[in-house]
Amino acid sequence: MSRWKELPEELNPRVRQLVVRLRRLKDHSGLSLRQLAAKTGYSAKSWERYLGGRSLPPRDAVEALARIGADDPTRLLALYEVAAEAWGREREAVPARTEGGAGEDAGACEATDSCAAAGTGPPAGGPAGSEREQPGPRGRALHITVVAGVVTLVLALSSVVLVLVRNSGGDGRTAAHSGPSTTPPPAATSSPALPTYTCRFERRAGQWYAGNSRTQDAILANGLAGPDIAEAQCLLRRAGFSPGDVDGIYGPLTENAVKRLQKRAGLVVDGIIGPHTWKALRG
Repeated sequence: MSRWKELPEELNPRVRQLVVRLRRLKDHSGLSLRQLAAKTGYSAKSWERYLGGRSLPPRDAVEALARIGADDPTRLLALYEVAAEAWGREREAVPARTEGGAGEDAGACEATDSCAAAGTGPPAGGPAGSEREQPGPRGRALHITVVAGVVTLVLALSSVVLVLVRNSGGDGRTAAHSGPSTTPPPAATSSPALPTYTCRFERRAGQWYAGNSRTQDAILANGLAGPDIAEAQCLLRRAGFSPGDVDGIYGPLTENAVKRLQKRAGLVVDGIIGPHTWKALRG
């Protein structure tokens, strides 16, 4: 199994989950980055960025790796769609940065296939470093004409409404005895109670269970929640690594506890629970 570098802490949990799955498929295939590039048509440096969490891979690259790793492409592409949406939202929230020169890694989004996958930057296949085409004088004139037309239409509608109000009200007074409003106040909504979890340890067939989940291979990462995470938190406590409260929320305390367990078990220390970490937890 490859000794992967730790993923960036600021990486979105959905993107992190996709990258972890792609790393496992690459390990399962037994291919080097150069061999993977030859089979998929994407360069070894591109795959290095994709598997390092620095660029979002294109949909075609994900589908190609699924076929190579003998994985179900439908499930992997569904995970990709969620990750691509999260990637796009975060890039829209960050002000665009202008990069000088053509580098191998042009910031968070490049003018390459990874930008096309995230829905930002110039189209895939365009030259790296190309700038957006600026609108010419005709485009600016058209824009001014449209804005002027909208303003004129709004003023005309306002005049019509004012005339109608004056004609219907005589001296401008509105009906004062229309009666009280019968619209009922909005019903107070109570927030649903958060689920509570307990640790009920039992050992079956040489493995430990805590009564919340029986999963062996669920991929869990920071930012997720649910009974699988509560199960992992109980097993971390049993192993001597405190994850904080058993609340079913994968937060920083749980991630740090997972890293300490992975280090002791000789696993990749990435803070993500996968099949190998589940084996160490249940062993």
